[in-house]
Amino acid sequence: MEKINVQLLDMDTKIPEQLVKNDDDSYTIFLNAKLSQEKRLKSYYHALTHINQYDFEKENVQEIEAEAHKNL
Repeated sequence: MEKINVQLLDMDTKIPEQLVKNDDDSYTIFLNAKLSQEKRLKSYYHALTHINQYDFEKENVQEIEAEAHKNL
């Protein structure tokens, strides 16, 4: 399992989460603090899907998102 840091951050409500791959190959998931716990949890699992599918090694954003949303 990868090292994952999770942070709550006030963001525009249109942005549920952001995922960053850090220089040390760990990940930081920024969850939108303005969303409900249920929506933050869904966003967390969405970010984990990207990590587990090695999406940072891929290039086509549309394909990445389509595949990630199939697993929710």
